[in-house]
Amino acid sequence: MTKINDILCGIILPITLLGAGVYFAIKLKFFYLFKPIKTLKAMLFSKGGFPSLTVALAGTLGIGNIVGVSSAIIGGGYGSIFWMWVSAFLAMSLKYTEVVLAIRYRKKENGKYHGGAPYYIYEGFKNRLGSRFSFILGASFGVLCALNSLSTGNLVQTNAVSGILPMPKLIFGIIFAFLSFLVVCRGIKRIEKFTSVLMPILSVVYILLCLYVLLTNLRLLPSAFYTIFKEAFSIKSAFYGTLGFGISRAMRLGICRGLLSNEAGCGTSPCAHASSSNESPHAQGCLGVFEVFFDTIVLCTLTALVIIVSVKNIANEPLELVLSAFASSLGGFGRYAVLICCLLFAFATVVTQYFYGVESLKFISKSKKLKLVFSIIFFLVTIFSAVISSYLMWEIADFILAIMTVFNVICLLLLRKEI
Repeated sequence: MTKINDILCGIILPITLLGAGVYFAIKLKFFYLFKPIKTLKAMLFSKGGFPSLTVALAGTLGIGNIVGVSSAIIGGGYGSIFWMWVSAFLAMSLKYTEVVLAIRYRKKENGKYHGGAPYYIYEGFKNRLGSRFSFILGASFGVLCALNSLSTGNLVQTNAVSGILPMPKLIFGIIFAFLSFLVVCRGIKRIEKFTSVLMPILSVVYILLCLYVLLTNLRLLPSAFYTIFKEAFSIKSAFYGTLGFGISRAMRLGICRGLLSNEAGCGTSPCAHASSSNESPHAQGCLGVFEVFFDTIVLCTLTALVIIVSVKNIANEPLELVLSAFASSLGGFGRYAVLICCLLFAFATVVTQYFYGVESLKFISKSKKLKLVFSIIFFLVTIFSAVISSYLMWEIADFILAIMTVFNVICLLLLRKEI
């Protein structure tokens, strides 16, 4: 799987993601960069968009912002942060396009909106390819989305925090699964209420912790940025590629972990945005742009800078690298505060990704048996994620996320006239 991921994540995914990001950014005239006031107004005056934004943020503000950043640094060096920035600025256009399509093609049933990538893939291609083939495309993506919720949205999150509490990992997995079930058993409204309270508080706490560390090491910030730019283009590890074309490991890890963090282009968070009561595709799309900005440009950058200014020797274990960085300035308090943040970020992501999986499978069939089977599998994965090999976990997550992203981005390009 490693060799497959080297090609898939090292060549195909960067070309697809960055190429489509550049295309849509140009077609949209980089409005979110050149007209930030209008973009901000569209977000502030959107009706009913905030609850869905908090759900989407809960799905993205997980371990990817903390452990994902440190794993990128371990694998690709500090230069991988530069490629996270590049992918984020271009991914904003992708996030906008998929959210706009999600709002345009969502369905209303029993007073609730349902939508996401499977819906806009089906509706967008129905007149071109026929209902049957379009349904197969939408259903195929729905299956990938469900698999992603099991791997990236559950396996990665639970495994990363399984050793935080002083208890056997299997017991931790059982408790984590039970608490997740208590939140999701009442549906999207319970998830929205939970995330709308938790995410703002959790984000503010984590930002304050990062700012304290950075302010106490203010003189090191210029050299930190210099290191990021210097290493971004260094050939410090083998090149991957075919026919003479290669992408450095820094670029691969930066883009993959950036995608893990903000999920732009992979077609998952449109499920959350589609549940919004907002009637304006553009306004909800602007909220999607903010989601990417806050997730990667703000939180991931803060995490990376804390590591750079605080750690001299990079550890091999991603979570330990982050904890040692905060502990260097905040002592034991910093270590335990970040542990709690990691735990809550991961928990919010797991419950949100469960919703993504259920919504995607609902497109295929409204059978309660299918939902029950998926729920059982999901919570069993939550339990056993605590004891699985972390190396295998990242390989599985990278593979599934890359496949569905390439699939979704190709569909976005073919549906470009709908945006």
